[in-house]
Amino acid sequence: MDAGASRRIAQLAYEDAPAGIRLIEIGAGTGALTLALLEAGANVTALEIDPQLVSILGNRADLARATVVLADAMTYDYAAYARGGAWRVAGNLPYNVATPLLLQLVEMDQGPETIVAMIQKDVANRIGARPGTAAYGSLSVAVQYAMTVQRAFTLGPRAFYPPPKVDSTVIRLVRHAEPAVRPRDLELFRKVVRGAFAYRRKTLANSLALALHIERDVIAKAIAASDLPAESRGEQLDLEAFCRLADNLAQQ
Repeated sequence: MDAGASRRIAQLAYEDAPAGIRLIEIGAGTGALTLALLEAGANVTALEIDPQLVSILGNRADLARATVVLADAMTYDYAAYARGGAWRVAGNLPYNVATPLLLQLVEMDQGPETIVAMIQKDVANRIGARPGTAAYGSLSVAVQYAMTVQRAFTLGPRAFYPPPKVDSTVIRLVRHAEPAVRPRDLELFRKVVRGAFAYRRKTLANSLALALHIERDVIAKAIAASDLPAESRGEQLDLEAFCRLADNLAQQ
């Protein structure tokens, strides 16, 4: 990633931040973003899975103020790092783990207040998708339940070496002061959302019956009680509709 893109990501990550706020960088790589984050004033803990790169970064004088940690971002103990205080995340996320990693960070207790991440463009499209569109799915609902989604900018393959085969988009996720909706049972709400999109070609009732192993008649009653058409599909429901449905299922 070029220096200009690194500076833009660092500015987004540190925007409106109190002085010295703690920030985790995921995937330090060659240190371009690490340096930009330090220059922006961040208190950086940089995660890197490659031992050789960790050694190189740890010996660079210009990165001396960063804490470089040999770690897998998927298994790192973010809860221990958070310790109840405010923190942020920035990084150029590996395409193969971007979706599960973002979900982990978004859904965790005491999660980061802001995430600025470079991800594959089609994943960014799914995260910001609206109901009724082809890209809208469980990822859209899960992220938008907890965070405001902002698309910052998109970079083509030539901005990287070696160049990837796809465009990359930088998104900025800002945690809501309060969740977008208040389901009675958050875990059931999440199961309903995932189940609604588990069988996209089926109606909402059929998809939920298969995914949640609940009698279809029970689900049909909850759909009716939620003021939703009997033949609704998951991609038609917004956050409030999913919340009503989960709450009505909880009462069945």
